[in-house]
Amino acid sequence: MLGHFLKPEYEELIQKKDWETLRVAFEEIDPPDIAEILEDLPPEDSGVIFRILPREKASLAFEYLPVDQQAELVGTLTSDQLVGILNEMAPDDRTRLFEELPAEVTKRALATLKPEELRVARQLLGYPEDTAGRYMTPEYLTVKPTMTAAEAIEHVRSRGKGVETLNVLYVVDDHGTLVADVRLGEVVMASPEKTVAEIPSRQLVSLQATAPREEVIATFEKYDRSALPVTDTRGVLLGIITIDDVLDVAEAKATEDIQRLGGMEALEAPYMDIGFLGMVKKRGGWLSVLLVGEMLTTTAMGYFEAEIARAVVLALFIPLIISSGGNSGSQATSLIIRALAVRELELKDWWRVAGREVRNGAGLGALLAVIGFLRIYFWPSREKLYGAHYGLIALTVGLSLFGVVLFGVLVGSMLPFALRRMGFDPATASAPFVATLVDVSGVLIYFTLASLLLKGTLL
Repeated sequence: MLGHFLKPEYEELIQKKDWETLRVAFEEIDPPDIAEILEDLPPEDSGVIFRILPREKASLAFEYLPVDQQAELVGTLTSDQLVGILNEMAPDDRTRLFEELPAEVTKRALATLKPEELRVARQLLGYPEDTAGRYMTPEYLTVKPTMTAAEAIEHVRSRGKGVETLNVLYVVDDHGTLVADVRLGEVVMASPEKTVAEIPSRQLVSLQATAPREEVIATFEKYDRSALPVTDTRGVLLGIITIDDVLDVAEAKATEDIQRLGGMEALEAPYMDIGFLGMVKKRGGWLSVLLVGEMLTTTAMGYFEAEIARAVVLALFIPLIISSGGNSGSQATSLIIRALAVRELELKDWWRVAGREVRNGAGLGALLAVIGFLRIYFWPSREKLYGAHYGLIALTVGLSLFGVVLFGVLVGSMLPFALRRMGFDPATASAPFVATLVDVSGVLIYFTLASLLLKGTLL
């Protein structure tokens, strides 16, 4: 393996543009390692290297590059090189590349495909974005139920070259309808005269071409398969999805969820590829909503303007109160969103979660309340900082922390359930959004308790 950095000799050869020596050197390097070298190069140098590579190796190395870099490279390749690479690429990888290319470039790329590859590309691109049809490959192997085990093995030998996986053979009838799948190992171990229909098979699990990516990921996780067939509404086999494609899908989905948790729209391209206006648009919307939400906090404080004027010391603890509530709410919402995503929880579990989080919130609130109380009550300069009634102030802050944390945990845990019930992505219940809600409630709880406990003393 070459590691994550260019070896000095390769870097020197590229700087000298000694392409002939590089061509000889690359003959001994595996395609994934070539792709690793190309990732660190500008498109013009990558394009030259692709010109000196054998067609098959160039196609394999191209598949290992990030999609955004593939799109850049397309513009540097000649028509003949593009024809060779696109026709050799796996259909599912080629589809992802077409999705990244501008419309005119996609049109040019499609024109370079062989008739059969063009038919497959158009079929895959015809399915809605982020559905099973976009991720499937039509490169799979089928057998008929009437074949004997010996005939099936011979069929694998003669037709198996170039298919995505041979671990599983898909059994279809004369109309192309999927009826079963059998593992190749079971076929090899069966008696030669036994028919495929008689060979033990697993529970048949398939995906419809229009299934959303969340369902694709969930099905793979549930059934622990390395590949799953994709069918139309009539059960006709269209293609298969392999585990390597699902890992890419899951990574993209996790990236979107993490970005939404940060209080922004999911990016549709790598971070460095998003322009200034695009980044402002993605981040500015939620920030504007959160700003309006925080204005409610200001409004709430306005109702207690008289109390703050009479006891300015109360203002010292506002950041402490609202940040504690926001942090506890953010913790809760992150835990529940993840539990819902991996199906540790379902909608029907909301009541159990509410009871559990009330207990958790009470425990966490009590912990922070004690810390807050002790911090104020035993501070060396307490009388100078907080006045003669520091004990009541300590009690007010302690009880406020208890109430705010309890409320924050409950809101943070229930909001993802509410969003899921309304058909929204729970990741939309971002930590900043929960924190904003809890900020308003924190101010109300704090000053309400202060009005009750400090009446007749400071207020």
